[in-house]
Amino acid sequence: MRDATPTDLQAIIEDIHAELAPRFGEGKVADYIPQLAHVDPQRFGLAVVTLDGQTHLAGDAEMPFSIQSISKALVLTLALGRYGEAIWKRVGREPSGSAFNSIVQLEHEHGIPRNPFINAGAIVVTDALLAGHTPREAIAEVVRFVRFLADDEDILVDKAVARSEEATGDRNRALAHFMHSFGTLRHPVEHVLGVYFHHCALAMSCRQLARAGLFLAANGRHPLTGGSVVSAARARRINALMLTCGHYDGSGDFAYRVGLPGKSGVGGGILAIAPGRASIAVWSPGLNANGNSALGSVALERLAQRTGWSVFGS
Repeated sequence: MRDATPTDLQAIIEDIHAELAPRFGEGKVADYIPQLAHVDPQRFGLAVVTLDGQTHLAGDAEMPFSIQSISKALVLTLALGRYGEAIWKRVGREPSGSAFNSIVQLEHEHGIPRNPFINAGAIVVTDALLAGHTPREAIAEVVRFVRFLADDEDILVDKAVARSEEATGDRNRALAHFMHSFGTLRHPVEHVLGVYFHHCALAMSCRQLARAGLFLAANGRHPLTGGSVVSAARARRINALMLTCGHYDGSGDFAYRVGLPGKSGVGGGILAIAPGRASIAVWSPGLNANGNSALGSVALERLAQRTGWSVFGS
């Protein structure tokens, strides 16, 4: 990877914003979650935060949005801190090749989800976080952790989105009950899903989200506070999972086009990591057929091309 100066980075993201402006609104918002159906599809935000804390913003980068499945990467980090490698006895590390809410593989693989970034896998990780906690305590722990990562006490759960997900979450209930029947889940399904729906309903801006991901670009350190979040080896492994599994059945295409670890959410956000360089967050609500932000993916591809930021070399 080559370094881009702060002036270069600001100019690059402003150029990307201007180039994509005629295309704002492309894709389809996640209207199967009623609260997300009201989001303006014309919104577009982009934030790049470098390891020295310099922040570069374009568009709607300060507007909070529902991070949805991006929370899975942060919740996995929390669970790894508590259980270490033991978590992999309950969830796999392989790409799924199936839709994020598919039940098909669970049947063949005896209730063990392929990876922690599909819905079934994230539900298992959430179940692990419930051990010794009430649902309310587990939600509070997740919120505290994300606030710590972003160094921002203003981050909240959007309770209207959480209620909307609870009201329309029958597919996730089916996944959870199916895994419960195999003994994969150890807590009541409604308790696990209550926590799951709430952490997916975290509302964050691109700036906050990029700051929260900085530890993955800094070998597990928290460059804003100087502390350690995870070991360097664990940060590398989380990044590896984001690269191979972070975009569901579009993960291979994202790796091919962008070349950076990333985690998407159906709220239209993507968190991407340039190891040793920066954390990047983009938001454009319209989704492609795989449930990933259509224009967000394009923006990250252009950013990677212009900076030379790729884990595969510049």
